[in-house]
Amino acid sequence: MNMNYKMLLGAAGIAALAVSPASANEGFGPQTKAGAFIGASAGVPPPGIYMFNQVFTYQANLVGPGLPNGGTNPHVGLHANVDVQGFLFVPGWTFLGATYDAVIVQPFVDLAVSNPALGINTLQSGMFNTYLVPGELSWKLGTSGFAFKTGLGIYVPSGTETGVNKLGNVGAPYYTFQPEAILSYLGNGYNLTAAVYEEFNTQNQVTHYTSGNILHADFTATKTFGKWTIGPVAYYVGQQTNDSCPISCVAVYGGNQTLANYSRTDVWAVGALLGYDFGPAAVSIWATQEVSAKASNSAALAAAGADPSTVSQGTTVFATLSYRIWAPEEPVKPAMFHK
Repeated sequence: MNMNYKMLLGAAGIAALAVSPASANEGFGPQTKAGAFIGASAGVPPPGIYMFNQVFTYQANLVGPGLPNGGTNPHVGLHANVDVQGFLFVPGWTFLGATYDAVIVQPFVDLAVSNPALGINTLQSGMFNTYLVPGELSWKLGTSGFAFKTGLGIYVPSGTETGVNKLGNVGAPYYTFQPEAILSYLGNGYNLTAAVYEEFNTQNQVTHYTSGNILHADFTATKTFGKWTIGPVAYYVGQQTNDSCPISCVAVYGGNQTLANYSRTDVWAVGALLGYDFGPAAVSIWATQEVSAKASNSAALAAAGADPSTVSQGTTVFATLSYRIWAPEEPVKPAMFHK
């Protein structure tokens, strides 16, 4: 089978990891790893069941006004290693002219934050919240080479949770809903894709704290030459709305804990992707460097005269292996007889 690299990764380019440490009542920052849709597209592969394995490492330092010396301390390190197993289901159904697919993803995370001089040394390891996509719809926009996909992903609180408030490990005791919109140009060997998706969190089931909405935008601009694919990539991720701590949250902690965390972040990264289509399987590797990372909490600054905000800034190396594990049988062709 000659596998279409861009179309297969169109639904396989999703992984999970929260990489922004926060105080115990908030839990984590983004549920989805920034750049998770890099290399993906709005295309869908032929009917079948596909599996994808993803591994990545994220090596970073914390930056921001909440660190000593106004955020210039470069020695608060954050290190994450993640393994992701996922399945893509393409039953061959169509709806309103669009092709339907569904996805299930299970990440496993190893996360450490350390600075011995400041007494910071945390290590978390376990199963992350499961990510489900009940449905995506992909439309081919005529014969122009353009395609558009939309869908809804859901993180369910199934990850490893420890401690009284269930925030001592990588699992998070709340749901996250993630609508997505992907626009691609896939003609002439190009994959020019912009994937925009946003995280909407429910209230933390233990602390009653609610994290603000987080916007992602991933950009791919690759060209395929034979079996090879190469090109630049980039991403943006940022918190767009304030966290909230209602009366029930204040009752637990004795104060408005939103003043202890960032309320806004803006992170930009650039990098490159290299891919190869083996036929039965497709592989891609991309690497990015975050070139700008900012965090702030204006309410905390006004109330306490100090801003506690920090955010991570670092390098990601991300690899994906995708392959089809089942395909429907082709109809038997009638035999042709000639005299």
